[in-house]
Amino acid sequence: MYALVENNEVKKIITNPKSLVIGDVRYPAKIFQLWSEAELNAIGIYEVVTDSSNRKDEQYYINTDEQYTYANDEVTRSWGTATAKQLEDSLWTQEDSDNEDLPDDKEVGDVKVEGLKTQKKRIVKQQASGLLAPTDWYVVKANEVEGYTVPENITTFRSDVRAKSNEMESQIDACTTVDELKALYEYTRQEDGTQTRPLAKFPKEI
Repeated sequence: MYALVENNEVKKIITNPKSLVIGDVRYPAKIFQLWSEAELNAIGIYEVVTDSSNRKDEQYYINTDEQYTYANDEVTRSWGTATAKQLEDSLWTQEDSDNEDLPDDKEVGDVKVEGLKTQKKRIVKQQASGLLAPTDWYVVKANEVEGYTVPENITTFRSDVRAKSNEMESQIDACTTVDELKALYEYTRQEDGTQTRPLAKFPKEI
């Protein structure tokens, strides 16, 4: 990625090298391959340096728009300070109702915007449901066929899935910051070469 600088200001971002006009001269796209950095700089073209120090995981943060600045013969692409997404749900309030902002299908106290905790717990529930679904027929059969009993290994597996689901939701609920929630999902390598994370994991499928 390159930038065209004129009068110490970034005027254009060039994502794909192409022919361009600078002043009264048209330069072919090949200059990006054939010219040295100094030659490109001499006509105001600089390769963009990316500074991602402020850019954060978009799953947990809202990043600012990227910005391009020119200083000390260098063009830098960067972002402002990221804003953490909300952990908890926000609710429709009486004030929303009084201002006639409350949708017709909502009531005061209903969820207005879901927080990260709700979103993450929904995923846990979906994963648990997906693990239980293949063995649901055992339970149905036990309820419908006299004398049939769900095998012990199936009962144990289903119990373990529910226990882990509840454990994960409790871990998620216990987080007080976005960084704490994010850390639950971060794997680290152990001395034996395995990868582990703080968040509990479901048992393997049968």
